[in-house]
Amino acid sequence: MKAPGRTEPPRPLVRPARLAPGARVAVVAPSGPVAEERLESGLDLLRGWDLDPVLAPHARGVHGDLRYLAGTDAERAADLERAWCDPSVDAVLCARGGYGAQRIADLLDWEAMRAAGPKVFVGFSDSTALHEAFAVRLGLVTLYGPVTAGADFVKNAHAREHLRATLFTPEAVRTLTGRGSALVPGRARGVTLGGCLALLATGTGTPHTRSAARGGLVLVEDVAEAPYAVDRSLTHLLRSGRLDGAAGIVLGSWDRCGPYEELRPVLADRLGGLGIPVAEEFGFGHCDGALTVPLGVAAELDAEAGTLTLDQPALR
Repeated sequence: MKAPGRTEPPRPLVRPARLAPGARVAVVAPSGPVAEERLESGLDLLRGWDLDPVLAPHARGVHGDLRYLAGTDAERAADLERAWCDPSVDAVLCARGGYGAQRIADLLDWEAMRAAGPKVFVGFSDSTALHEAFAVRLGLVTLYGPVTAGADFVKNAHAREHLRATLFTPEAVRTLTGRGSALVPGRARGVTLGGCLALLATGTGTPHTRSAARGGLVLVEDVAEAPYAVDRSLTHLLRSGRLDGAAGIVLGSWDRCGPYEELRPVLADRLGGLGIPVAEEFGFGHCDGALTVPLGVAAELDAEAGTLTLDQPALR
């Protein structure tokens, strides 16, 4: 299976402005309900960075019937849209992942959000659906990194400090160094895209998702998916053409996806025949000390060295 397509990377997306002390940041819950204690700890940590966090009205909500959602679809969409369109807000941070972001993508007023101009968006896991939408609808670089009420942000200093550097001094983290090795050696250049595997697979064919990864460096990770389920999602991406023209692949964490010695052959079987470099165990996603990785920036992947070097800082 060789991924056909042009070899030159697509144009990078628009980079939002970096944050400065005193910046106002909105914390929203577009997916699952939030643990109160961790949310308060996360807000305190943001204040310790000299940021001014503002909690969205329904960020503490729980849907009355579908208790895996942080409020109704309309409430969660309104929180995100209102925060994005508020001119006093410099960044929108997700409180957690879970499930539900896909359900609100069609409810957002993308024209109004585009008119509001670029700003920083941070989230991971289920927020993959929104990262794709921000790229497709707004042409905007986003940050795939720890969430405000997430255990990694609250409890892991390495993850927290990497996010902080990306937000405030992004030139200091232009080279991201992974923890693993090369599943397939080689170097490749492209524009970063991707996120959580299950969300990329289930988003295929929707209005807010790219149809192919032409010229892209595809970042992929997941959590709590058995090896056969990882196989299924990768196979769907291959069959649907979502990986067509990809320049390289960067594999992140696979927490609770079974022993890695059982998962690795699945990754090699599904991705090893594409004829492109594949780096493994890179250290982003659902893992302790996760790196913050920008999506939508031009970069060079060196799979053997385990490095992803950005052409420019993630934020301007």
